[in-house]
This record gives sequence, structure tokens and C-alpha cells, in this order.
Amino acid sequence: MKLLKEYIRNYGSVTDGSILKVDSFINHQIDPTLMMAIGEEFKNRFKDKKINKVLTIEASGIAIAIAVAYALKVPMVFAKKKKPSTMGDSYNATVNSFTKKTDYNITVSKEFLSSEDNILIVDDFLAMGNAIIGLKKIVDEAGATITGVGIAIEKGFQPGGEVLKKQGIHLESLAIIDSLENNQITLR
Repeated sequence: MKLLKEYIRNYGSVTDGSILKVDSFINHQIDPTLMMAIGEEFKNRFKDKKINKVLTIEASGIAIAIAVAYALKVPMVFAKKKKPSTMGDSYNATVNSFTKKTDYNITVSKEFLSSEDNILIVDDFLAMGNAIIGLKKIVDEAGATITGVGIAIEKGFQPGGEVLKKQGIHLESLAIIDSLENNQITLR
């Protein structure tokens, strides 16, 4: 996606040679024009799928997911990282965060996912694939169907994309980073 790549080139930066910092437009401060364009792009890329829900993980996936859900005119559900006391029965999975170097439990209320659902999973980043695999476990437990996975930025030099494709998942990434070596962003 040309617009997203322009934002990455103009406003993205690299820390520690492996972390792409895009917090000025995607995951801390949100650029609404970019988010809505991302939503439309995913709508176009998955137009032949019968999607009735968009699923992501809090927190940085929410802005993208709501834009995609808005474009598709379907509800958006997000997995919480901490089960609230008000939540009844839930689907749960453990996910390892590459960026935060910690494991956390994600949870979605059984009230919001069912075997009737055709789910598009979306997230801001794909590195190792752990978040998507955790969401896939939840979708599988609900008996729902994954129609595809939409990723804003994929780190193509890490195995997440290949892991998902080997599982037969339809993956669409809007920008793929081939390298962050020497703190330089190399886009595919």
C-alpha cells in the first residue's frame, strides 16, 4: 500500500536494530486518514470473502480493526489482555509478545464469537506470528472460520508470515519490511 509505505519512510524509525517505531501514526498517535485508507484497502483485498466480524488484540490493533470493520460494515471484536470481572465464559489463549518479551493471556467473551462467524483477523504488526496464532486458537475453539489475516506491517525478515502461510491462512500485508539493519528501513 503506497500511502502506508510513504508514512513508514517519512515518519518511521528503527530502535535497537529490530524494532520499527511507528508510534506517531499507527500505535500511539493515530492518523485517522491513514487508518481509514487501511480499512478500505483491506476491504478491497478481502472483497470476495464473506466476513461478518473483524478480530484483533488490544491495544494497537484496535484502531486498524475498527477502520476495517467500518469499511466492511461489520462488528469488531478485540481480545483483551486481562479478563474483566464482568466477563462470563470466555475463549482464552496464551501469547508471547516479541516486542514486550512477555507472555500474556488473551480472552474473548463467548458472547461475541460463534460457529456462525467468518472472521477477518487484523493487527498492526506481524513478526513471529504469535499474536495471530493465539487469535487463531480462540477462533478455532469458537468453531468459527478464519477468512484471512490482514497485517498493516509485516517484518518479512522474521518467520511470522511463513508460519501463517504454512497453516493455509490467506495473509495480506500492506507493507513488508525486508530489513532494519543498521537502523535503516528497507521496504519490499
